[in-house]
Amino acid sequence: MTDRISRFAIPDLADVPEDVRSRILAVQEKAGFVPNVFLMLAHRPAEFRAFFDYHDALMEKDVGLTKAEREMIVVATSAASQCLYCVIAHGAVLRIRAKNPRIADQLATNYRKAEITPRQRAMLDFAVKLSTRGGEIEDGDLAALREHGFDDEAIWDIGAITAFFAMSNRLVHLTGTPPNEPFYLMGRVPKR
Repeated sequence: MTDRISRFAIPDLADVPEDVRSRILAVQEKAGFVPNVFLMLAHRPAEFRAFFDYHDALMEKDVGLTKAEREMIVVATSAASQCLYCVIAHGAVLRIRAKNPRIADQLATNYRKAEITPRQRAMLDFAVKLSTRGGEIEDGDLAALREHGFDDEAIWDIGAITAFFAMSNRLVHLTGTPPNEPFYLMGRVPKR
C-alpha cells in the first residue's frame, strides 16, 4: 500500500479555506480519520464544495430510497467501474447503514447473488446498466423500476447517484487515491 494520497498536490490543511478545513475536520472528528478523497479534492476548493454539496444532496436524504440503498448503488456501480476507493469506502458506510457485515462484499463481487430484495435487485440492474451501457437505457428500463414501486423521483435518484459516482470513480482513477485503512474494518467488527 502506498502512502501517497494523490498524483496531484495535497495542500496543508492550514492553507485551505476555512469552510473546507472545517468540513474536513468535522469528518475527522466523526470518523476518527480524514478520508483520502477529502484531501485529494481539497487542492481545488470550489470543486470540493460543489462535489460535497451534490454528494450530500444525493446521499443524505431518506426519501424514495433508504440511505443504505443509496450506498448499494455506489458499491455496485463502483465495482463495475473498478474503483477500489469507492467500493471500500462506501462499502464501509453500507455495512454500517444496512447493519449487515456481508452486504458490501456481496454487492462488489456479484450483486445478483447478494442478500437483497427483488426491488433492490431491480434498482441495481438499472444502475449497473446505466453505469456500463448507458446508451442502451430505454423507457422499458424505467417501467421495470416502476413495477417495483419506484416513482420518478426515486428513479431520478438512482440515475443521479450512478452518474455522480461515475465521475467520482474517474477522479479516483485519475488521482490514484487509495482507500484509507480504517475503511476495511468499519461495519465488520464492533466499534471500540
